[in-house]
Amino acid sequence: MGKGEATRQTVLAAANEIADRLGLAGLTIGSLADRVEMSKSGLFGHFRSKEALQLAVLEYAREGFVDTVIRPALAAPRGERRVRALVESWIALGVERRPGCLFVSADLEFDDRPGPVRDQLVRDHRDLLESIAQMFRTGISEGEFRPDADPEQFAHDLYGVMLGLFHAHRLMEDPAAITRTRRALDALLDNARI
Repeated sequence: MGKGEATRQTVLAAANEIADRLGLAGLTIGSLADRVEMSKSGLFGHFRSKEALQLAVLEYAREGFVDTVIRPALAAPRGERRVRALVESWIALGVERRPGCLFVSADLEFDDRPGPVRDQLVRDHRDLLESIAQMFRTGISEGEFRPDADPEQFAHDLYGVMLGLFHAHRLMEDPAAITRTRRALDALLDNARI
């Protein structure tokens, strides 16, 4: 990795932290310049606009999510163990590690704001839903889940459980949020088993 790319990664890590704290909409080139002790013009040379910075932060967060949640799950055996690995990694990333999941907060900020940032968020969530559905499909092919089970419905239901976890844990500070999430996962898997 060259010096320019190393600098960009350092800047994106700081930008991700700011966005976690202030929201993606609250992230500005000015606040980032102060944080990383660079000039605004130097940062502008990297990103050109607030929107480009936001999209770069989403890409950085997406890569982090894939590295810490999706890839470890894919390393687990197909079927139920893979789905459970996915959920445990997701819990660790979004709840047990602070500050949380940038995508959940960005969803609320951009759900009614048309434009490239919202469009990217939609693609990211659709990709996640497809990843979950594909993990479930492999469980069907391995004979762990019912052949008539609906992978897209499972993905939708699991996604809803995980969103509920983030709100229960972060907003409501429910100490039972993780336990309830694991119980909900058990119920989904029980319903899907042969």
